[in-house]
Amino acid sequence: MTYTECALTYKFFGPHEGILYGRYDLLDRVRAFKVRPAPNDPPGKFETGTQNHEGIAGTLAAVNHLAEIGERYGTAYRDRYPGLAGRRLNMKTGMAALRAYDADLSGAILNELETLPGVRIHGIADRSRLSERVPTVSFTWQDRHPREIAAALGKQGIFVWDGNYYALAVTTRLGLEGKGGMVRIGAAFYNTLDEIHRLGDALRTMV
Repeated sequence: MTYTECALTYKFFGPHEGILYGRYDLLDRVRAFKVRPAPNDPPGKFETGTQNHEGIAGTLAAVNHLAEIGERYGTAYRDRYPGLAGRRLNMKTGMAALRAYDADLSGAILNELETLPGVRIHGIADRSRLSERVPTVSFTWQDRHPREIAAALGKQGIFVWDGNYYALAVTTRLGLEGKGGMVRIGAAFYNTLDEIHRLGDALRTMV
């Protein structure tokens, strides 16, 4: 069995680039459908043409950025990772710091939505279970169409998504696909709690 791993760097705030790792001896035995000038041995035989140099540079920048977050804000989490040092430790503590901030953002979004009569939050809303979710929250609001809500927020410079976000099976199962799906709020570590409060204020003007 071939041992391979694949990483999509946009999952950790990098560019749209995929990275495939595999055991050399096993990849060496795999036939590659390659361009004729490419070599016959890995990794070159799997690379068709010029590499994505700008994507590689962007991936390095994303890794260094996460490590910098750990160096600046991850001190409280260093004891969790004995035996690690340098950038590896900073990457771990950076992700731990971001995970803690995710919970703060999730709680803030839920707090704002729960002030609105008739809003239904789809997903985990139990504050004791915030570690099980990320600050991406979908909701519906009585008879208001999700597109109407998203458009009204957009006019105030607040950008959310409406529809099914490619999760067609979910919106169909919930009986929402024919009703415009849901509104999705997607916060990340570069968002502030003040911005979440501004989102709540904007939604309350629609009551």
